[in-house]
Amino acid sequence: MTLTAVVGEIILWTVIVSLFGLTAGLFLLGIDRKIAAHMQARIGPRLRQPFIDIRKLLVKENIIPENAIPWLFNLAPVIALVSSLVILLYIPLGSLHSPLGMYGDLILVMYLLTIPALATVAGGFASGSPYATVGAQREMVTMIGYEFPLAIVVIAIAWRLWAAGVAHPFLLSTIAGNPVWGLVGPLGIVGVVLLLIVLAAVTPAELSRIPFDTQEAETELAGGLLVEYSGRNLALFSLTTAVKTLVLGALIVAVFFPWNLSSFVAMPAGIAQLADLVFFLFKVVLVMSVIVTLVRVGMARFRINQVVTVYWHTFALIGLVGLLLLMADSALAGVL
Repeated sequence: MTLTAVVGEIILWTVIVSLFGLTAGLFLLGIDRKIAAHMQARIGPRLRQPFIDIRKLLVKENIIPENAIPWLFNLAPVIALVSSLVILLYIPLGSLHSPLGMYGDLILVMYLLTIPALATVAGGFASGSPYATVGAQREMVTMIGYEFPLAIVVIAIAWRLWAAGVAHPFLLSTIAGNPVWGLVGPLGIVGVVLLLIVLAAVTPAELSRIPFDTQEAETELAGGLLVEYSGRNLALFSLTTAVKTLVLGALIVAVFFPWNLSSFVAMPAGIAQLADLVFFLFKVVLVMSVIVTLVRVGMARFRINQVVTVYWHTFALIGLVGLLLLMADSALAGVL
């Protein structure tokens, strides 16, 4: 295959995956709101309500505050959305290979996850609002809190694959193709469960959801980071949240629940890919319903001075215990 053909194929898949990410992400937000409503004994909005909200925002006036830095204020939501879509290009979707999967690994994905948050911070500072400024400061504090436990999870999983002799252990395609559950013994299973708990705890903070939504806290900061955004810019930030919801759900599925239906049931290639994609979406919905929807309905918001303590003292410790258990499990397997 020529270089032009390869580039053309990557561009085509990029467009397809981006459209899928936007559609599936908004669908996930609709499911989240519907489930939360039923948990609170409400009827809730329609599943397509996020699509309706985005359509309305796109046709509303885009207001720029008088004290804002216009070019940065308008550029921030674009960077946030584009960077979120780029992350999706590295994550396998069912049995479909990711367009850029061979050009980046889990370390790159971890760093790319910080770009939407940094873009939001830049937009908050650029708005000139004191509420958004406080929200931007809180976002940076939250990032400092959850990056350390997230790094522990990434290193622990990749190290266990490397210890098992798996080549390229940081590639998501490698991790998805070699489920870590099958490489460990009883101690290792406990360690993997602990790492899953840590990643599940990081996810609400990445999405600015309760109990880690201190940067947007409506009752304290009137919306915080996004208080001055409206119209098209607010629509782009809403789309960013939708895509990141899919990205984080897909990341958890790829690392901890990578199994496909086609691995258990024989079916033609085309049907197998479609069935695996539907099964992948089902897993993402299930995972995000438990670690995001259930948590935000059942918990109250942490104070900002509690966030770093919770992540560095509690979840970092849980992650380190999980890593030590994986190391002990590997050592025992070597002895036996």
